[in-house]
Amino acid sequence: MMLKLLLVDDHEVVRLGLKALLSNYPNYEVVAEASDADEAVEKALEYKPDVVLMDIRLPGKNGIEATREIMEALPDTKVIMLTSFAEDDLLFDAINAGAYGYVLKQIGSDDLVESLEAIGRGEALLDPTLTQKIFKRVREATRKATDEAFATLSDQEIRILALISKGNTNKEIAKAIFLSEKTVRNYVSSILSKLNLRTRSEAAAYAVKHRVEDHMPSE
Repeated sequence: MMLKLLLVDDHEVVRLGLKALLSNYPNYEVVAEASDADEAVEKALEYKPDVVLMDIRLPGKNGIEATREIMEALPDTKVIMLTSFAEDDLLFDAINAGAYGYVLKQIGSDDLVESLEAIGRGEALLDPTLTQKIFKRVREATRKATDEAFATLSDQEIRILALISKGNTNKEIAKAIFLSEKTVRNYVSSILSKLNLRTRSEAAAYAVKHRVEDHMPSE
């Protein structure tokens, strides 16, 4: 299978080196080169490559921004980040932007071809260490989102939201927590306003999604 490649790096010597490596393999064709993010997006739209080898650190807009734009326009294109260090702190953001993985700029020809073959098979190029870091960040982001989900609500509003999620009416809630039905109605309105929701069913779905039972205040 012939793979069309776009090489993106602000150093011409890197592009020349990669092109020289790939010239020995008839299944890979370098259809275009770019030296910055804007040119990378432009060339990607023009040539519609199968794979983009993208320098992660470019002058001006970086490779991550270019990757995001390319993925939005060409979702079937595989973007692989070029980096000098496997510990590059931008790699997580690159993967988050849609990159399939990364290869080191110091890569040998055999390893590069092996990586491109893996891409052709639909495999992601991720070092196990980086994969663990990604999972850790995803878990942290999920936990943070959950922790912040009810940050604007008072303890009483969280209790009422939990009861709403169980399908209780205002009358039933009022009886359960010893308030008037009118007071409960006011609380419900406040909850919807704070969470930017419109209906009780939306509030119930929100409560279940963010596990309101894990945020119940102690009695």
